Amino acid sequence: MIPKTVIEKEISALSTTLAPITAQMHQWAEKNIFLKWAVLSRGKFYCLECTHSWKPDSQSQSCKNYINCTACQGKLKMHQHNQVHFKEIEYFALTDTCSGYQVVRIICSHKNMKKNVLPAYSHTEVMQHWINPKGEVRTISRSTNVFSNAYDAWQYYSPLEIRPKDFQNSPKYRINPYKVYPHMKVIPLLKRNGFKTSVHGIAPQILFTALLKDPVAETLLKSSQTSLLKHYLNSHEQHLRENWQAVKTCLKHRYQIQDTKIWEDYIALLRWFKKDLSSPALVCPENLDQAHDRLVAKKRDIQRKKHLAQMRAEIQKAEPIYENDKKQFFGLSFTDNDLTVKVLNCVQDFLHEGDTLHHCVFTNEYYKKKDSLILSAQIENRPVETIEVSLSRMEIIQCRGLRNKATKYHSRILRIINKNLPEIAGRLKKRKKQTAPA
Repeated sequence: MIPKTVIEKEISALSTTLAPITAQMHQWAEKNIFLKWAVLSRGKFYCLECTHSWKPDSQSQSCKNYINCTACQGKLKMHQHNQVHFKEIEYFALTDTCSGYQVVRIICSHKNMKKNVLPAYSHTEVMQHWINPKGEVRTISRSTNVFSNAYDAWQYYSPLEIRPKDFQNSPKYRINPYKVYPHMKVIPLLKRNGFKTSVHGIAPQILFTALLKDPVAETLLKSSQTSLLKHYLNSHEQHLRENWQAVKTCLKHRYQIQDTKIWEDYIALLRWFKKDLSSPALVCPENLDQAHDRLVAKKRDIQRKKHLAQMRAEIQKAEPIYENDKKQFFGLSFTDNDLTVKVLNCVQDFLHEGDTLHHCVFTNEYYKKKDSLILSAQIENRPVETIEVSLSRMEIIQCRGLRNKATKYHSRILRIINKNLPEIAGRLKKRKKQTAPA
């Protein structure tokens, strides 16, 4: 993109004046941002760091994820596959200042490895983030390959060019370098707003921008709530602002939040119960997990009671309709020794049947089916299976037990129902005669 505005032209010009990245910085990156690797090939271990090779002492040694090189003593991560060339790509960052701007320079580093050959490194600066004292940021970066599935497939031959403001919404902008070069240069405003030496695992351009324009981030950093700060800046959810009163209570009482997500859920529960978020006894529990689980159980109990009240209202409404449709079958039952099969006489029975056997006879409103007769097979007044009979075809549609599975009584139940289908048909015929016009 060609720089057009005064700011864009200024940043593009200042970018050319930055000091080149030194060999010392490259050496630091090569030592600190890459893993050390080994590979097992043809019964021998090969250290891809120092070229040493040796035979394993035992069979179990070859199954480990990490192994120590017998020559350089480095802790080596085992490659899962043997191949000719091995590559690792990592990012590191440098911080600099230039004409009042805070500059974050992102370098993409490659480590190329091969058995019996010392690793070769290459480093390319792919992005520069220019942040002014107001926290406004503009980015210069290289182009990426638009035909690649990776968002960071850099075209290393392309120049560093100014990017539009909406580049901040791109995942490339949010690249978090593995490490930041320890000799950091930062503008005085960042030191005033609480920054010392660590970025706390946050992409430096994200942290610096927030510290310069967001008082929430500044407050969290100064109060050492680094886990909360990291969650606030890295998460797309902004529940922290909604819960700011609770956060202030934590800060006032120096309460360290260990699990931010659980704590946010816990505060949401306190809000649901309309509790005082300025009370340290509530907001800063000694055992967060126990306090969270207690409120979850309490809320679930309230919701269940509310749901039961709704179901009772639904049952009362459906009861007269069901009675009018199926009253000719009420009291109908069949017995075979300890097994009794009887018609469900009210809608409340459907609820009990569904709760006991964990199926959907109530949830799916089988009591509203005009052509179905629902019966319960019971042992000692305890439901074991629920049966649906088609009144038009006089046949069993389904017969299901606990969680819709058949029980050991299944064949007996089917035999009892089939044996007594004529009696069900007789009651249906009698009902039709009673309702037929004279």
